Order: sequence, then structure tokens, then C-alpha cells
Amino acid sequence: MVDFLITAAKVLFIFGLNMGVFAPILTWVERKQSAVMQDRIGANRADVFGFSFLGLLHPLADAIKMIAKEDFIPQGANKIMHTLSPIICVIPVLITFAVIPFGGEYVIGGKQINLVIADLDVGLIFIFAISSLATYGTVIAGWSSNNSWALLGSLRAGAQMISYEVAMGFTLVGVFMVYGSIQLTEIGAAQENFFRWGIFLQPLGFFMFLACAIAENKRAPFDVAEGEAEIIAGYFLEYSGLKFGMFYMAEFLEIVTISAIVTTLFFGAWNIPFLSSATLLSAITNVVSFVIPAQIFYESTLSLINETLATVILMLIHISVFWIKVFFFIWFQMTIRWTLPRFRYDQIMKLGWKILLPLSLANILITGVVILLLQ
Repeated sequence: MVDFLITAAKVLFIFGLNMGVFAPILTWVERKQSAVMQDRIGANRADVFGFSFLGLLHPLADAIKMIAKEDFIPQGANKIMHTLSPIICVIPVLITFAVIPFGGEYVIGGKQINLVIADLDVGLIFIFAISSLATYGTVIAGWSSNNSWALLGSLRAGAQMISYEVAMGFTLVGVFMVYGSIQLTEIGAAQENFFRWGIFLQPLGFFMFLACAIAENKRAPFDVAEGEAEIIAGYFLEYSGLKFGMFYMAEFLEIVTISAIVTTLFFGAWNIPFLSSATLLSAITNVVSFVIPAQIFYESTLSLINETLATVILMLIHISVFWIKVFFFIWFQMTIRWTLPRFRYDQIMKLGWKILLPLSLANILITGVVILLLQ
């Protein structure tokens, strides 16, 4: 029963954070950050009694607008597939977070708590397997709409996503080789030493993975699947209301997923530079022991309370550190989105097959040679 409640709490935390915070807030960040970069005011119209709260009411206004809009299905479209495709795009993004750790392992009250919903031995393979399902939602959306422009956008998206999945998989093989595991919790724990962070051991792998992940998410400068100047709006051209919103929500949540994976694999996960968990826990325990008067409890009880409270504080610090890193990479992806112009379609395919794929294979070879020499 206790294990079930702990798992349920982790599921609610991740689901609530994604759906209740990231999904609406990132629509505001998308507008506001672009406005700041372009010397504009940005979203500021939606208000309550004259208070706009820096435009933070716009996500709520957007939600009300999409709920009130007509759910339009074009004539000749496949109604079942037209309805299912946005769901197929959203669900893999949410399921992927099940294997991403947002903290380490802690013992509280004699119970070991691992801050990941499902600690799979094949965590990274699970991410690739589930995230690749989103390709079906994108392709089905264009095909089921009975619109030539939407179909062209879905073909572009399908070819691009499949192409970059190949290169993206190879970019992480070096990470597997260095850490000797594909279990995300083990990879995160192995980066407690600052100089064993993935960015130092696999710098080329980091840059290649980030490029492939952004291309997989079809974000600028890889957004030819929805190029407004060429194919009107791409694969979701014939969508409106909540279905249209689900496509956008999947895209924004994918930004969070990419940031979380990059943080876990290359930037120390929940670990703090130059500060091990044992050192931090010892410091927190000393502070807690100083704050709580010894006269109130028996010595054994006081020791248990100090240990438990210090562990809880350590856990909260690690969770905060992890999400701060995720916020940084969300900002970084948004900066890229509003900085670089859209690539041509042939340039995107050339980058994936002729540049990133050979480089990822070379990275595997170099990593293997270095490991052999060190051994």
C-alpha cells in the first residue's frame, strides 16, 4: 500500500507539473521571450479588472477559446483517425517521463524512495521506443485530413522524424559506452563527480543529440513540416479547437522532455557541481541538529528526526536543482527557436544523413578507442 501511494504521488507530481505548469506556461514563454528578443511588449491583452499579470492570463484565455471553438472535421476526412492523431502525439510525450529520474535514492523512515516512476533497466531504449510512436500521429493527421497541403506536411514530418531518430540513437551510444549502462538512474548517479558529467565525457554527443532532438520535435529551424510560407500550416492544417491545442501541447511538452533528457545524460542530473550528496547531507544534518533543541526529545528520537528531516531537505534540494537545469534548457531551446531561420527541406535531410549520422558513428569509434586505451 505504501509503495502504491509513493508511486501515485510521483505520477501525480509529474503529470501535474507537465499539464498544470509547463503546458500552459510555455505558451506564454513562447510569446514573451520572442517579444523580449524582438524589443516588443508581447502578450499583455488578457486581463482581470485591468490587471494582466505580465500576460500570464493568456494561457487561460487560449484554453477557453479552444474549448469554445467548433471541432471541425473536413468533408471526406477519416473521422476516427482525424480524432485519434492528436491523442497519439500527446500520450508518448507524457509516458516518456515515466523513466526520467528527477532525483536520486533516499531512505526516509526506513523506506527507500527512488524519484522516478519506473526505474527500467532499459530506460533510454524505452524513451526511443515510445517517443517514435509520435511519428504515427503526425503522419495520420495529414493523411486523414483529406487535404493535399496537410498530406505534404505529414510526409515531410514523417521523413524528418524517422531520419533523425536514426542519428539521435547513435549519438547516445557513446553515453552508454562511457557509463556502462542504459538505466537513467545509474547514469545520473554516476555523474556525482562534476568532471564525470556527460558534457565533458561526450561533448560532441551532446551537441549532436540536441540538434537531433530539436529536429525530432519539428521546432525551428527544423519546422518545415508546418512551413506557413510553403504549405500553409502543414499536417495540422485541418484541425481546430482542442485537437489543434493538443498538437501544440505535445510540441511544448516535448521541449520539457528534451531538456530533462539532456539534463540527465549530460549535465549531472540532480547533482550539484563540486558538492557530493554525502557532503551536503552532512552539512544539512549539522544545521538541523543546531536548530532543533536537544532537550525536547530523547537522544534516539532526536537522531531519527534529524536524519529524516535532513534527508527530506536533501531530496527537495536535488529536485529543485534538476528542474532549474531543465528550465535553463527550455530557455535555450526557445532562444534557438527565435534566433535561427528555417532550413530548407533538402538541407535538413542532408544534415541528418550526411553530417550527423557519420559524425555519430565516428564518435562511437573514437569513444571505443579511448576506452580501450584507458583500460
